[in-house]
Formats: sequence, structure tokens, C-alpha cells
Amino acid sequence: MLTQTRITVRSAYVVALGLSALYTSYALWRHHSFQSTGFDLGIFEQAVRSYAAGRWPTADLKGPGFPLLGDHFHPVLALLAPLYLVVPRAETLLVAQALLLAASAIPVTRFAVDRLGARGVVVGVAYGFSWGLHNAVAFDFHEVAFAVPLLAFSLEALAREQWGRAVAWALPLVLVKEDLGLTVAVIGLYLVWRGVGRGWAVAVFGVTAFAVVVFAVLPAVNPAGGYSYWGELSATNGLGWLRALTVFALLAPTGFLAARSPLIVIAMPTLAWRFASGNPAHWGIEHHYSAVLMPVVFIAFIAVGPRKVWLSAAVTAVFTLVLLLRPAPQPVWDAAQQKATARVLAMIPDDADVAASNRLAPHLTGRCRVSLFPRLLDAEWLVVARPSPGWPVPADEEARLVETASATHRVVAEAGHVVLLRI
Repeated sequence: MLTQTRITVRSAYVVALGLSALYTSYALWRHHSFQSTGFDLGIFEQAVRSYAAGRWPTADLKGPGFPLLGDHFHPVLALLAPLYLVVPRAETLLVAQALLLAASAIPVTRFAVDRLGARGVVVGVAYGFSWGLHNAVAFDFHEVAFAVPLLAFSLEALAREQWGRAVAWALPLVLVKEDLGLTVAVIGLYLVWRGVGRGWAVAVFGVTAFAVVVFAVLPAVNPAGGYSYWGELSATNGLGWLRALTVFALLAPTGFLAARSPLIVIAMPTLAWRFASGNPAHWGIEHHYSAVLMPVVFIAFIAVGPRKVWLSAAVTAVFTLVLLLRPAPQPVWDAAQQKATARVLAMIPDDADVAASNRLAPHLTGRCRVSLFPRLLDAEWLVVARPSPGWPVPADEEARLVETASATHRVVAEAGHVVLLRI
């Protein structure tokens, strides 16, 4: 007969393995149906490719030889270099992200089963299907994939009052992204509140790491000599409902009980910088920005106590069903166009100098020097997808510059919405 501990561990790993398969399948399907983009999958592949070649990370998609450690501070990406050397493709990043996000379900499910028994598996599964993680899988690759399991394991340890383990899992967050130093600081303050003496050291470390990176490292590396995102911090007016929607969406899957746990304070630094930003994309529930909040909310929810959780377990199950039953986004191009596009891209030789549309770039960054069309028009090869989705380059500007490029480049191939030109 299995002991409770073995049941807990087994169920946690079963949930994580199932999520790994689902996340990986979905991410690869998106990529192979040309739904991934240069901004951001291509940029991150160029960074990891640089590390794999023994160089500091650069991304030509951001600008010729642009040093990425001057944009965001994410040296943790170097850990992907050995995997990329084995499989030098964008898919390597997508699979790694899927595994990292799925791994975060292990501590969540383990803690839930310990507190709730078998029904805790429902909470673990609902966590895996939570909208924050779903949106991260559905939006290319981002460095925060490393932060999600680190936070999940750290939060579980905090909830179990295993202070040393909590600190050990939290400290590496400063290598994932610059703002997470403030999250480490809040974890330190939580420890202080719980009477743990080392909490002050953790808080000081987090604030110091944030300050050093933002005020010294990033400006020193950035070609413009500053931190690029200070300009986005502003006193914004309007769309307050969007911020309220984000808070509602964060707490609703837990029946709002997560707000009753003091652990929820660890979500505050991420919400603070997002809501202070002048970029409306940071305020809502789209993209990958809420992925790091999911383990905080769910661990806080479970920590409230088993007698208060049964209703929220049902709520999480409903949210899971909604996500499972909602229609999947459909590719912009049909299967025939996808195959024709792949044939056109195959005509570009390895190590070629290419300027590519946003949607085509991540299918070339593993083997070519890729910049963004039409920000660079003098590349040997130009490959353009029409119609363009309109970001980061407006569709009308891209269409106009295709005509401009025809004066210096000749059309090599054209297949439906895609045209390939060469000097």
C-alpha cells in the first residue's frame, strides 16, 4: 500500500508530466503554423545562440549587434546553451519553457495534496491550466519561464516554514530579470515578519541586486547609456478597469481566498511595476506578464487551510473546464500556405544575411543572421510576409517598403502571402 508521501509525490509528477506534454504540443503547433514571431522568440533564440557560441548575448532583431544584457538582465538564459548546442533550433527554447512551466506544478500539486488529500490534484491541474501560464505558453518564449518554478518552490517552502529552502529557491531570481530583485526583497521582508532573522539579509540582497542591475549594469551595456524602460513608468490615467480586471482574474480562480493569506504580498512588486507602467499591455491579462503571479496566488490559496478550500477547489475545476472547452486560436495561414512558406524559407542558405518579417524571423534565427524587415533593407536576402500583423512595424509601412526594396533586390520566389528577394 502506498504511503501518503509517495501518493503526494507521484500525483505531483503525473500532473507535471501531463502538463509538459500539453504545453510542448501547443507551443510547437503554434510555431510550426507560423504564429510565433521574431519579437520575442527570435530575439531570445539569438541570445541563446550567442551564449552557445561562447559570446555575450546579442540580437540583430533589436538592432545590429544589439547587446541584450543592456535591455533586460537575464543571464539565466546561458543555462539553455548546452541544450541549444545539441538542437540548435527555436523549438529548443519552446520545449525548455514548457518543461520549466510544467515543473512549477510539482510544488503546487504536492502542497495541495498534502493539505487537501486527493482533491488537491484538482488544484494542481487547475494551476497548470491557469490563464497566466496558458498565456505564457501561447506567447513565444520569455525568460520568466525560469522564474515560475523558482517562485513555486520558494513559495511552497515559505508556506511550510522551511525558511532555508525558501531562500535558496528565491535568490536565483535576480539572474532571471531585473525587477525580480524586488520580489526577492519582499520575500525577505515576509521572513522578517515571520521572525526569521536572515530575512533582513535577503531583503537587502534583493534591493541591492535590483539597484546595481538597473542603475549600473544595464546602463553600462545599453548602447543608449540608460535603462530603456524608465520612460514607461508614468502616472497613467484611464483604463483603471483593466487593472481591476487583472486583480479580479488573479484571485477569481481561487474563490478570492488567496487574498486572505499573507503570502499574497509577494505578488505586489510585479503588480506595482506593471500598473505604474505607461504601456497598457502591462495592465491586462494578455501575454506572459502574469505567469510569475500564478504560483504566488495558488500557494497562497492552499495555505489558507483545508477547511476553507473545498469551494475554491470547485471553482478551479470550473476555470480548468472553461480553458479546455474554449476554441483554440486558428492559424492566420492555412496548411497549404504554411507548406509553401516553408519551401520559400528553405531556399535561403545557412549563415545568410536576412531581413525578415516578424512572423518569419524565428524560422531563420537558428541558421542565419536575421534582422527585422523593414528596419534593415540592405541585407542580401529579404523575406516578407504579407499581410503583416502590423507590429512592431505597421502593415502599410511594410507594404510600401517592399516596393522600395524591389529597386535594389530581385524577386527570387513568391508563394501566396510570402515573397523572397535577393540583391
